[in-house]
Amino acid sequence: MKPLFATLAAIVLFAAQTARADTTGDCHVGSYRLADGRAVDVAPSDGDTLRWRLFSGETGQLHRRPDGAWDSTYGWTGRPDGTTVEFSDCAAGTITFGQEPGRRIAFDVTDTTFDSGGAKLVGRLVMPKSGGKVPVVVLVHGSERTSARDFYALQRMFPAQGIGAFVYDKRGTGASGGAYTQDFETLANDAVRAMAEARRLAGVRAGRVGYQGGSEAGWVLPLAVNRAPADFAIISFGLAVTVLEEDQQSVALDMYFHHHSAEDTQQALELARAGEHVIETLGKEGYDAFDALRQKDKAEPWYKDVHGDFLFAILPLDKAQIDAIAKMVGADTTPFHYEPMPTLRASTTPQLWVLGSDDLDAPSAETGKRIRGLIAQGKPYTLALYPGAEHGMTLYELNAKGERVSTRFAPGYFQMMADFIRQGRLSRRYGDAQITAKGLQTAP
Repeated sequence: MKPLFATLAAIVLFAAQTARADTTGDCHVGSYRLADGRAVDVAPSDGDTLRWRLFSGETGQLHRRPDGAWDSTYGWTGRPDGTTVEFSDCAAGTITFGQEPGRRIAFDVTDTTFDSGGAKLVGRLVMPKSGGKVPVVVLVHGSERTSARDFYALQRMFPAQGIGAFVYDKRGTGASGGAYTQDFETLANDAVRAMAEARRLAGVRAGRVGYQGGSEAGWVLPLAVNRAPADFAIISFGLAVTVLEEDQQSVALDMYFHHHSAEDTQQALELARAGEHVIETLGKEGYDAFDALRQKDKAEPWYKDVHGDFLFAILPLDKAQIDAIAKMVGADTTPFHYEPMPTLRASTTPQLWVLGSDDLDAPSAETGKRIRGLIAQGKPYTLALYPGAEHGMTLYELNAKGERVSTRFAPGYFQMMADFIRQGRLSRRYGDAQITAKGLQTAP
């Protein structure tokens, strides 16, 4: 399981899911300060479960026992990790995390509704209780269709570290109005309006104010910071290539990880290009050519390993099903050929790009190369590459079927973002991240 999915894959997978978290209203959701000083966040998760996260990156899923206690499993593996969590009644707001007692952290929370291009968007500002000036980060969605206000743990994890956070439901999701879209221009305008609302609500308490977002936000945030002043932008597992290039790179990387030849990879990319054309034309063009290729290729040993960012979703479908999928996923609003580099070259806002070397959904090699090139040209960007990390900045292991299963967030990932929010630069080591910035390059 990945915390966040890449653009079209996310929507296809979401549409295929029938189960939805039913713990969003659980009174135990919140951040807790443990007696040893650590903060543990408890957030909704799949089914009748919760998920805990530590700022150091460890995480587990909580499963309710008949006696009211909760047993934890390691990362997303489903294996018991030996941790038991107990909550008091809701009014008391206490926790026992393993053997460590803790108490719910109180925040200043303001819910709001604001207008963006005629759509009523619903948001929330979460501020530390200190009363003084603090930096504020606006959390911008990826391509998910779930409510950010319900599921984004960072809306509490950052305030627990003394940083304000503004979270809002993307248009067409959660409680926000408007039609769901993947139009980057519209989403950038929404982000600008969200920042204006965050500044208004924070008032004199607002220090540095900027953005953080993952995946799809890598296309949206550079547009937003060029339209209205921001002190920083953090792009997690985003892309500096087009949507179609993303799918091509994803196919090629999967073939590499499965040890297929260059010739096989070229055949897979030819199949991918045919499928991409069908999707980008909303099923109106190219189906016969795509179908002929997949019929020819389906007996090839490499065929089972062709995934891509969205190709996998249409490989088993007939024309009527592909037509329906194309409409359902919002392909009509997706700018497949949007080229992000002119926007990135024009930006003067400090940006932190955090990428994983093993990201199959948003392959990082070309994006990392392009960001390094911009840094060499003097742009105020910082690149952090985590070896072995995948989409969502999680580490993983392989199960018995050879499938990836996420285990934890990359060490130092959350602290890295907090430091950049506060300072606009990185000032220490963050796990095994390889960092490139003007005048700075580190490697483990």
